[in-house]
Amino acid sequence: MGRPSEPVDLTNKSVVKAARLLRGLAHHGGGASVTVLAAESGIARPTAFRLLSTLEREGLVHRVDNNYSLGWELARLGRHADPHAGLVSRVQPALDELAAELSETVTLAVPTPRHDFDIVAEATGPHVVGVAVHKVVGKRFPLHATSTGKTLLAEMSPEQVRDLLPEELEAFASRTIVDREALLRELKEVHEQGYAVIDNELEEELLSVSRPVRDSAGAVAAVLTVEGPRYRFGRARIPSALQSMQATAARVAALLWHGEDGTPS
Repeated sequence: MGRPSEPVDLTNKSVVKAARLLRGLAHHGGGASVTVLAAESGIARPTAFRLLSTLEREGLVHRVDNNYSLGWELARLGRHADPHAGLVSRVQPALDELAAELSETVTLAVPTPRHDFDIVAEATGPHVVGVAVHKVVGKRFPLHATSTGKTLLAEMSPEQVRDLLPEELEAFASRTIVDREALLRELKEVHEQGYAVIDNELEEELLSVSRPVRDSAGAVAAVLTVEGPRYRFGRARIPSALQSMQATAARVAALLWHGEDGTPS
């Protein structure tokens, strides 16, 4: 019998580079120059210029003087797309493995244009028999009282947070942060340490930890969260949980935005 043939790499490198440029533009809401985009994407400037010119001709990017932004055709196509098509099936095995490792509930959320988030995937570890597990996919949760919400708020400027949230915030449990300025101080810590925690803030005796999943442009494209009751998932477990979450976040990013060889797409 002959040796099995090596899998054929069908990746088109030009398409991969064009996708990286589009993600870079999404990160620059007000647009960016070809020099900036090329440097951030790790693409040679002449190559980036040719790709952007082609994308402009197809309506996928728009150019004013030397400033590029996402184009009308990309917006039109986006209206016809299922925002989560294929995402859940790709990442579910990674979430299942993390939930089994930690014996807790794991969720993946994606930010929305309305400065909110949608929980799109969930995995549950082997819990004690008789413990009720609440399904959370599709449900709405407050930004200030969830670790997922804090992770997203920490990416905003203080001015953006003040525009988004009222001075007095709604209380959901005994330790909910109800003062916006106090929340801003915690968000600074979240941004610096790279993860967020809630403890008796959404529900009594509930603790959850979240960390961002970033795309190849460095933007937060998803948030990975582990949660459980404090008698089982207490603060002493946070450091080890964060290590496992970091590995899973990297795996999710690789599944969604990297090629099989590990290079950014």
